[in-house]
Amino acid sequence: MERREMVAVLISGGAIEEEFAVGFLDKCKADQIIAVDRGLTFCKRYGIRPNCIVGDFDSLPGGILEEYEKDTDIMIKRLIPEKDDSDSECAMHLAMDMGAEIIYLLGGVGTRLDHVMANLQLLAYARVRGVKMYMADAHNLITVLDGTTVLKRENQFGDYVSFFSLGDEVTDVTLRGFRYPLTDYRLTNTSCGLTVSNEIAEEEATVSFSEGLLVMIQSKD
Repeated sequence: MERREMVAVLISGGAIEEEFAVGFLDKCKADQIIAVDRGLTFCKRYGIRPNCIVGDFDSLPGGILEEYEKDTDIMIKRLIPEKDDSDSECAMHLAMDMGAEIIYLLGGVGTRLDHVMANLQLLAYARVRGVKMYMADAHNLITVLDGTTVLKRENQFGDYVSFFSLGDEVTDVTLRGFRYPLTDYRLTNTSCGLTVSNEIAEEEATVSFSEGLLVMIQSKD
C-alpha cells in the first residue's frame, strides 16, 4: 500500500469563503489543522477543533480563545505582536516541525496584496525545503514548482493554468499536453504573456524546466 503523505491545513485570519473552506476541509482529510489567529473565529463558527492555535490574538474577538483553552489537548502558541515572522509563517514552521509533507493555506488570498505576496514567498520557502505548500480559495489553487510536474485533467482545479517566474527567470520551460505548448522557453519576471490562462488539452499534461522557481496557478472564473 502506498504511504499517505502527512497533510496540514492552516486556517488563517484572511478572507475565507466559508462554504468552499468547509468543503475543502472535508475533502482533504487533514492530519493536522492549525488555526492562525483570527482564523479561529471560522473554526468556532463551524465547530472545528484545531490541533494547534497560533497567533498574537490582537484581532481575535474576546471569549473565543478562552473557550479553546479549556481543551488541554490543543497546543496554543502565543506570539508577541512585535515579532519578525507573520502569524502564517509561524504556523507554516510549526506544521513543518510536526512533519507535514503537504500544507494548505486557507485565507491566504484576499484583498491585501502585500499579504498575498508574503504568502507566495512562504510557498517558495516550503518548496525549497521539500514540502509542497498550496494557497487555496474558491477560485485559485496556487503553488510553487521546483521540477517536473504531471497534471491529470481529471484532478485539475478549475479550467485554467498559468505560470510565473518567482525569481529572475525560469529556464527551459516546456509544456506538453496543454492547449498552448511551449518548448525550452525562458520565462522571466518581466515577461509572462505566453504562460497565462493555458488549458490542459490531454488526459495528462507535463510541466518541466531546468532552473528556477515556477509559480503555478490553477484557476476558475
